[in-house]
Amino acid sequence: MASVENEATPLLLNNQNTQGRIRNGRLFVAAFSAVLGSFIFGYAMVFPSAVIPQLQEDDDPRLLMDIDQISWFGSIFAIGVIAGGLSAMLMNDKLGRKHSIMISVIPFMAGFLMMAAAREWLLLLLGRLLTGIASGITASSIPVYVSEISHPGVRGALGASPQIMMVIGGLALYALGLVLPWQWLAIAGEVPGLIMLMLLCFMPNSPRYLITKGKWDEAARALQWLRGPDSNYITELNQIQQSVNSQDRMTCSDLRSPFYYKPILISVFMRLLQQMTGITPILIYLEPIFEKTAVSLEPKYDAAIVGLVRLVTIIIAACLMDKAGRKSFLYASAFIMFLAMLTMTVYTHKTSCDSGNITVALQCATKSFGVMTGFDFKSGTVIPLISIIFIALGYVIGWGPITWLLMSELLPMKVRGFVSGVCVVVSYITTFLLTQFFMQAVEAFGLFALFLFFCVICVVNIIFTAKCVPETKGRTLEEIENYFRTGRTFTIVES
Repeated sequence: MASVENEATPLLLNNQNTQGRIRNGRLFVAAFSAVLGSFIFGYAMVFPSAVIPQLQEDDDPRLLMDIDQISWFGSIFAIGVIAGGLSAMLMNDKLGRKHSIMISVIPFMAGFLMMAAAREWLLLLLGRLLTGIASGITASSIPVYVSEISHPGVRGALGASPQIMMVIGGLALYALGLVLPWQWLAIAGEVPGLIMLMLLCFMPNSPRYLITKGKWDEAARALQWLRGPDSNYITELNQIQQSVNSQDRMTCSDLRSPFYYKPILISVFMRLLQQMTGITPILIYLEPIFEKTAVSLEPKYDAAIVGLVRLVTIIIAACLMDKAGRKSFLYASAFIMFLAMLTMTVYTHKTSCDSGNITVALQCATKSFGVMTGFDFKSGTVIPLISIIFIALGYVIGWGPITWLLMSELLPMKVRGFVSGVCVVVSYITTFLLTQFFMQAVEAFGLFALFLFFCVICVVNIIFTAKCVPETKGRTLEEIENYFRTGRTFTIVES
């Protein structure tokens, strides 16, 4: 008599105690080599936060930017990410995940070098565009590579590692921004790219990718290197081979099957809702946002504190992710962000310009960007700092790392490379629009209107998690595929 199977169904009996003695050392080295690209991504993404205030004080008038130029400086990075994500759709499946990550070093190096040497605003923009292209490639390739080389016991923690490294990269930018001029900040961005390139030369490609290309012997060597010679890597390799053989080349008609359209839609909407929380424009314009509030510390120190809190929180979340499960973190993440966004909404509404006072309104409208505007509020408050800390904290325990992890876990093998690129494109089209119009919206409606919108999105995220997202903790990628193939079951029936 068949048992009732659902998300709580135990794993396969033949999947237990058959892994042998796995050594994770080399796996961790391979994952670290790849996620250095995420470190550079995080560093490049928040680059304007520390650079904009310095440029506004620069003696060179050619580098002085008005609010429209600042908006482009912040948002053009997202256009680059979109272009990089589109190119990664092809590169992931044609060249492999590892080589795609290695190729990203070229636009990273060129972009940072161009910004370091820039003496005109347009060169700064071009450098930001190039680093965005490189970031788009890494955003599409790294989560897939890390997920495919990992085993279920560590995939949750390693799946969070790209986001951890993005957070570390952002913190590095904020910290270096306290002591380095902006040109040296760009030069410093070159170093991790060179290290990543050298390390990846010695790392294996994804065994799953190699099997799809018919390179079984090379896949066996790669998996043996990753798991150790005492592991039962042959059994794992056979399961991967079985999964790959069960998937023919996808056609447009296949998209009518729940096996494809459900994980694709879940992945795409997760990436869309992730960015609609507003985390990227908040981080990009972090120092200017603090300058527009009556916060007690200098904005550059506030930004560094936020970066440090993000790092500590995401490391703790990564350690617990394989124990507590993905969905519980998504719930907690959205709820914490909701409360923090609501606090910022109330606070910024109370401290906004008095529209009935013409003199005050004119002063607010004529103040330059990056200067505290329209606030007749006692200095020394820490409400904005605490609120932004909890927004960042909420994001990094769930909707930051877990959406990337779930994207690489849920997508079927033969569309994983392509659709991960689609997810990045959708995500950063949203990011571009939010970043481009963020400061204009602040000038037109005030900060409170933006935070109110983000507050509503957090509620939508909670509902989406409850209705659409499956729990994948402890499941192999092949079992997750079977979940969508057969319905509410994770069990694989072996022939």
